[in-house]
Amino acid sequence: MIRTALRSRSHVLLLLLHGLSFTPFAFSQELEPLSYTNAPVGLKVFGVGAGYSEGAVLPDPSVPIEDAFIKNSTSILAFVNTFGIWGKSSRIGFVLPYAQLNGSGKLFGEQRVRKVSGFADPAMKIQINFFGAPALTLPEFGKYKQDVIVGFSLTTIAPWGQYDSERLANIGTNRWTFKPELGISKSIGPWTLELAQAAKLLTDNDRYYGGQYRKQDPFLATQVHAIYRFRPGRWISFDATHYSGGRTTIDGVRKNDRQSNWRYGLTYSMAIDQRNSIKLYASTGVSTRFGNDFDLFGLLWQHTWR
Repeated sequence: MIRTALRSRSHVLLLLLHGLSFTPFAFSQELEPLSYTNAPVGLKVFGVGAGYSEGAVLPDPSVPIEDAFIKNSTSILAFVNTFGIWGKSSRIGFVLPYAQLNGSGKLFGEQRVRKVSGFADPAMKIQINFFGAPALTLPEFGKYKQDVIVGFSLTTIAPWGQYDSERLANIGTNRWTFKPELGISKSIGPWTLELAQAAKLLTDNDRYYGGQYRKQDPFLATQVHAIYRFRPGRWISFDATHYSGGRTTIDGVRKNDRQSNWRYGLTYSMAIDQRNSIKLYASTGVSTRFGNDFDLFGLLWQHTWR
């Protein structure tokens, strides 16, 4: 009886390594599979990761920068805790990033170089799955089988990262970001299909480059994911996102820089044991109208406990 219970508990924890996952880069062009899955209450996940991106990451598409190229190495600490709200599965997560930025480009024909390191803007995400994902204890979760889950999340990014108004390329953003999102997840055999629609709302930057005042329109972002589970604790996800909007106004002058971009990505997660897993992820820009066109890849280690 005891051995059977232990095997059941181990199986559930491996399932959680399949289902409870997060991506540490919370931007409009993020690709975050398995955001809307169920997990028992009282579960905790700690993550340590590193990511690297390079490409034409423009701080402002309206600025006449030529041959822009930025390399960005980011280390992160992340924490997720699951709980119940009104009988529904919920979770809250925090991400603290530290970045090293190395960029170059020509501004008005003059070559500029920027090297800086420091803490980037921290993020918090709270999520409630209000349909198809009841709040369950660990023993109850062993009998749960996903069908359709619908949930809502809100990501908040605080302007506490390193920022210099005399520089165009910065680690921090000097503005608050709020991203409400509605997501749906459907399980079909070993496959899980996900669709999420979000809006990214940005406050104004009153200390933009050279003492200017910068406003930016909201972004609309759509994510789609097709996740295949090889076995409990091991899965791969094929990811795509489209985001549009973000037209800027600087000192009252409206810019013609509305973005409309596509990114594709791949995510692979593998359980090391019942409580630890490693996740690899990569994405690239496919179609870019203004804005950022870069390649990204990273590694994340996750530890799960109660």
